[in-house]
Amino acid sequence: MSGVVRTAMSADVFDLLFDEPRMRRLISLSSAASLRFDDGPVGDTEILLTSWGAPRLDAAALDRMPRLRAVVHAAGSVQDLVSDELWDREIVVTSAADANAVPVAEFAFASIVLAFKRAFAHVRNQERESLGWGDLVTSAAYGSAGRTVGIVGFSRIGRRVVQMLRQMDDVAVVVADPVVDASAVAESGAQLVTLPELLRRADVLSLHAPALAETHHMIGRAELAALRDGATVINTARGSLIDHDALFDACASGRIGAVLDVTDPDPLPVDAPLRHLPNVALTPHIAGSMGTDVRRLADAALDDVEALLAGETLPWAITRRDMQVSA
Repeated sequence: MSGVVRTAMSADVFDLLFDEPRMRRLISLSSAASLRFDDGPVGDTEILLTSWGAPRLDAAALDRMPRLRAVVHAAGSVQDLVSDELWDREIVVTSAADANAVPVAEFAFASIVLAFKRAFAHVRNQERESLGWGDLVTSAAYGSAGRTVGIVGFSRIGRRVVQMLRQMDDVAVVVADPVVDASAVAESGAQLVTLPELLRRADVLSLHAPALAETHHMIGRAELAALRDGATVINTARGSLIDHDALFDACASGRIGAVLDVTDPDPLPVDAPLRHLPNVALTPHIAGSMGTDVRRLADAALDDVEALLAGETLPWAITRRDMQVSA
């Protein structure tokens, strides 16, 4: 079982995704003389396996591949890859977003746990403080018992985070998402509420919404003001979800803190004011698949290629409508 499968991605990503066993599997599925999109004729390409560094599949790119019937993306979001021309040609599109959700959810969950201990602030300020256990044990600012976590976006990642939070004792989870059903959220052990109610209740706010026109700066000055004193904002989704000027003011006041794996712009300039606040922790967009994690993406993509070659229908394929509500 094979077909004309080629890859389109940067060379370093290709080498990272396809170690020896995965390369053997890819070769077994492709009858193409050359696997790389730019290394030979592409007119007979039936399935294009893409990842980071792939070109946008606009009309010009698609005209070079008249036999193309599917795009299998070995990464998360396909927003920068797809085009109206691709949808118009009814080409199947799949993504390894489920596999990519695993490390992001793990990172978000770990950040929530550490936020309850104010761990990030202590790491940021270890050269300026000499506090010990005795100085902090009676502070009501610490601990997870009786706390509430607010999850904005019941996405693939948001669902996984909710599932992980179920192992924590005496922690309530509330979810805000305008396009999900309350019963689905309830089955996960959380409660669906409006965003204003979530903000009033959350001790930790964790963002898992897509970057859309409707979600741009969805967390602004008013939303940050609605958070409880001492709350922590965690963003592992997209930087554009937060108004960073408003976030700076809220964090500079000392009323709330933040853990940001993504920013706007991403990365922040070295002189950005947020970088210098003692209660703001920044990581360089590391929550998603990196290093050995990317092998999950390769496995998921190769599974999709194999299913397509076997003539199977992929019920989880991405549609044009999906792009209006997801990343």
